[in-house]
Amino acid sequence: MSNTPMSNSPMSNSPKTDNPKTESPKTESPVGPAVPNPTGQPGATPGGGRQLPPQNPHRASLPTARERIQEAHRLEARSARTRRRIVVGAAIAAVLALAGGTALAISTAGGGTEDAPGAAGAPARAAGSAGPLVVPANTSGPDGTVITYGKPDAAHTLQVFEDFRCPVCKTFEKAHGKAVQQLADDGTYKIEYHLAAFLDVNLGGRGSRTALAAAGAAANEGVDKFKQFHDVLYANQPEERVDGFGDVNRILALAEQVPGLKTEAFTKAVTEGTYAPWAAKVAEAFNSSGVTGTPTVKLDGTPVKLADDNGRPLTADQLTTQLKQAAGAR
Repeated sequence: MSNTPMSNSPMSNSPKTDNPKTESPKTESPVGPAVPNPTGQPGATPGGGRQLPPQNPHRASLPTARERIQEAHRLEARSARTRRRIVVGAAIAAVLALAGGTALAISTAGGGTEDAPGAAGAPARAAGSAGPLVVPANTSGPDGTVITYGKPDAAHTLQVFEDFRCPVCKTFEKAHGKAVQQLADDGTYKIEYHLAAFLDVNLGGRGSRTALAAAGAAANEGVDKFKQFHDVLYANQPEERVDGFGDVNRILALAEQVPGLKTEAFTKAVTEGTYAPWAAKVAEAFNSSGVTGTPTVKLDGTPVKLADDNGRPLTADQLTTQLKQAAGAR
């Protein structure tokens, strides 16, 4: 589970950039070019200095001890950065308390975007953003980047910011998803979903983007279909370092759990990545929202606490009471 508080956080968030696609810095070899030795004497150089003994040509391609140490340090530094970004386990309660219960997975959209290879037969375009922008039906906001569930004329709005690859979003949905939906069904508020894909940047891969594009295909079939598919994705979320959602075949298999969703149009859209450019727009909107982590929950723009003052996560009943009081409902 992963997080950064919205404010007063002991962790620092990496700044976002508009173009998360970057290249890893190249490291020059610590071993310089060979020095010619016209004298034929071992260790002699033209200037009378010393030269390293000639290397075994059969070992020339093997890394030196120094290179092995540098590589180990590089991998450890990368692992440390990942551990700082993705905090999993018992720390959730403490982080919830510090964050006011709003942000758990750190958004560091300024990193590189390494695409993990998908399963055999999974089209690469499913995760890309090439092609024309096709906006799904049943969306709103600029470029259709918001999906709204509930009664359109509800007096209040609950904003939910999530990444399909975020493990703490899964925890939130498992603990509070039904209660949050019930209040929307009762008309207390409508839910606006603002979806992210920054974990593809943090961890490498394309699962967040592929799942997000498929969610657009589900929204095109109907808001209820989107909500059910949203819930199925979180209920079957792979471990965050395993890019399971990057495989469109897995996405299509999960869609079978939503009655009536896997139409010919839905299957074609997911397979061909029809809504991949739209998913990129949705991710950009999240990056520009000022929200720095997921899940983030706001009611009419005010952050919602998901833990008590002692850091204990709220129960579904406690969260329901808090939301009803904030909305002025009984």
